[in-house]
Amino acid sequence: MAPYATADWRAAGACVTADPDLFFPVSGRGASAAQADRARRVCAGCQVRSQCLAFAVQTKSAEGIWGGTTPEERSRIRRNETARQRAARVRAA
Repeated sequence: MAPYATADWRAAGACVTADPDLFFPVSGRGASAAQADRARRVCAGCQVRSQCLAFAVQTKSAEGIWGGTTPEERSRIRRNETARQRAARVRAA
């Protein structure tokens, strides 16, 4: 993870000079899918991608491309993390 303080990571994002609408496609199909792909390419080279993704997962962001992920991918990440936490509690009990 890059050495950015919590409040500083947003200013260091590769997206700061991009059109914000790029990161909020209307759907996951057709022209919106192409838009999401363009946004993900911006994220791919970002030095604070992991902080962005962590923020979106933590805040349960249900819209937009954050840290190179779609809402569906972040939902899957949260489900997997919840399952890991449950398994750890079971093992600890």
